[in-house]
Amino acid sequence: MEENNKQRPSIWGTWWEPIRKWFYPAWLLYETSVRFYEYTGSVYHYFIAQQDFTSSYIGEIGTQTLAVFCSACTFIICTAFLTIPTCYILYKFFNTDNITGTRFELKMKRIF
Repeated sequence: MEENNKQRPSIWGTWWEPIRKWFYPAWLLYETSVRFYEYTGSVYHYFIAQQDFTSSYIGEIGTQTLAVFCSACTFIICTAFLTIPTCYILYKFFNTDNITGTRFELKMKRIF
């Protein structure tokens, strides 16, 4: 039973094992950053599309400032609360040789 609790060897060989603990979190960081950057574009274009309505209240420059501020906040919040913790968890997962009895396993069992 103990042998089933260890990570399986990589299909790429033993040279890949020290690299993958950095590669997968970096890849996840890149992919989510690109996706969140696209979200910021959508947020910016939403506020600009509402410019006729909001410019009567805060002006044209105020609407553009609001659009830039909200899109930047979207990227920062998504990165801080989703990307960084997920990359850290993924790094810790690949860095641990045997995850049996770790806090990570206990937390995942509680969730799933």
